[in-house]
Amino acid sequence: MALKKYIKKLLPATLFSLYHWKMALLGALWYRQPSKELLVIGVTGTSGKSSTIYILRQLLEQAGYKVGALSTIEFYINGWQKLNDRKMTTLGRMQTQGFLHRMVNAGCDVAIIETTSQAVLQYRHRFINYDVMLLTNLYPEHIEAHGGFENYKNAKIELFKHLAWCAPKKLRGAVFPKTAILNGNNEHAMDFARAAHGVRALYFGHKDLPWYKESAEDKVVNFADVRVTPQGTAFSAEGEVFQSPLYGTYTIMNIGAGLAVGRVLGIEWPILQKAVAQLSQIPGRLEFINAGQAFKVIVDYAFEPVAMEELYKTVAGFNPRRVIHVLGSTGGGRDKARRFTVGELVGKKADYVVVTNEDPYDTPPEEIMRDVASASVRAGKQEGVNLWQILDRQKAIAHAFSLAQEGDVVLITGKGCEQAMCVAGDKKIPWDDRVVAKQELSKLGKHL
Repeated sequence: MALKKYIKKLLPATLFSLYHWKMALLGALWYRQPSKELLVIGVTGTSGKSSTIYILRQLLEQAGYKVGALSTIEFYINGWQKLNDRKMTTLGRMQTQGFLHRMVNAGCDVAIIETTSQAVLQYRHRFINYDVMLLTNLYPEHIEAHGGFENYKNAKIELFKHLAWCAPKKLRGAVFPKTAILNGNNEHAMDFARAAHGVRALYFGHKDLPWYKESAEDKVVNFADVRVTPQGTAFSAEGEVFQSPLYGTYTIMNIGAGLAVGRVLGIEWPILQKAVAQLSQIPGRLEFINAGQAFKVIVDYAFEPVAMEELYKTVAGFNPRRVIHVLGSTGGGRDKARRFTVGELVGKKADYVVVTNEDPYDTPPEEIMRDVASASVRAGKQEGVNLWQILDRQKAIAHAFSLAQEGDVVLITGKGCEQAMCVAGDKKIPWDDRVVAKQELSKLGKHL
């Protein structure tokens, strides 16, 4: 890892860009351009990408499509599934093309690819013939990696320009029009629509939130009446009533994005209603861990402020006695400012805060923890009273459980269902917050 960083400093960025471009081309040629044989849906945005893909895959399968999907959560090919253990969202070099090739061989007719801004900078999206590009949302995040929000936004916009250049395909006997599906409640949506010149732009969103696109004919899914129920979350869309077993009002935006794609593909509302009612738990996203304990344990991927705020809104709906939060922050040069923002937010929202190791990469984990904890102190927390720094993540989780009593909620955030922890020397330690939580709960003997 250190050698790789050293080489990057010595060689010009254009040389690395050329390398990634050539590898993308080589992958497409080696695997005979498999994206030409598939309806390819790209999903991008600041948050909600993986959850949207997990939901969309289930909706399409309910409608009879054979689906392949690549996301932070999983690799999926027409029934074959493996949790993503690469610590990488959009696979590099020739790997994405290789997976698309496997999808074609497995009889898939749809491929869904989570595509990040970092992947765009490294040309991992090139030579993939997309048909639909979906924007979940956009807000300031990953700023340090891109040198500012506008650079981050422009990297995302590049995907929609790429969509406009993709060659038309005949799928199921007809030419499918290239389509941009955008979150109409996001203030940047119109910029993406303009970038995808010549591509039809359609919008989904909540009617009670601001619309930045007023043409009713462009609103493919318009939902409202969102409410939490004992069974999950209910809402209406275009006059149809939906009940989802998934919790979180923010999850409705992800479902809405999936419904928008479904409607664009011509899937009827009754099929979509049935699919939404049968949605399965998204791994590591608001996932409850239950071993008979008298308190709730939730594992969630949230690691940045907006997602964390939404998580707390959902948790408030459970009327917890107290909230005990286990968290860390990522190292390796990733948005250092986030440590302080998240630390302060959790310091204000949680009753007890346990700061621990997350994915330090080559950054000293104690340094990251100090930054997060210092922000919680500024928010009013006191070390040893309602704030602890525990380097060992498993011990941190165990400590949180030792504090918990009936009616409490313990949050474990930052990693979700990730299968590894990235540490110094480019090493990965096998890890799964959900597994560790179950192990520690089994030791407690705290039951209802």
